[in-house]
Amino acid sequence: MSAPTLIFDLETQHLADEVGGWSHIAKMKMACAVTLDVDAGTITRYLESDAEKLLADLRAASLVVGFNVLRFDYEVLRPYAGGEPLALPTVDLLADLYRALGFRLSLDSVASATLGHSKSADGVLAVHWFRRGEIEKVLDYCEQDVRVTRDLYEYGKTHQHVQYRDKFGRLKRVAVRW
Repeated sequence: MSAPTLIFDLETQHLADEVGGWSHIAKMKMACAVTLDVDAGTITRYLESDAEKLLADLRAASLVVGFNVLRFDYEVLRPYAGGEPLALPTVDLLADLYRALGFRLSLDSVASATLGHSKSADGVLAVHWFRRGEIEKVLDYCEQDVRVTRDLYEYGKTHQHVQYRDKFGRLKRVAVRW
């Protein structure tokens, strides 16, 4: 059995402004995470107490796919990995789009323009749900983000482009090589 390709996302316990800003992402702490095995179609959910299992699963993957995982998710996981940076075979959709365009796009904006559907919430709301003890809501939201990321990745892989709307609302294509 070959190593899986995993689509990955996580949600945090804290917001950037609560930990001293975006230069302190590692202090935001994992609330939960979700992976989707592309070939098997299986979803795995993780709580903070499962961080070791999550890291083992990510390290065992042939490829990890995510949206902003290099700058965000992997940094959140750094304290759980003994402070070491995660060096994993990764396709970061946002990093690739940024290299092509020179500016950042949200997962929601690319998904809605490319796939015709968008996210159900955002990370700020997920932190509030976490604080209210609504962990199932956070996990459901994280799982939906993973599914959207998978759909966007597969679309780009098949069609060699994704779409977004510029500041004037015009639909634009950007070539990708996933």
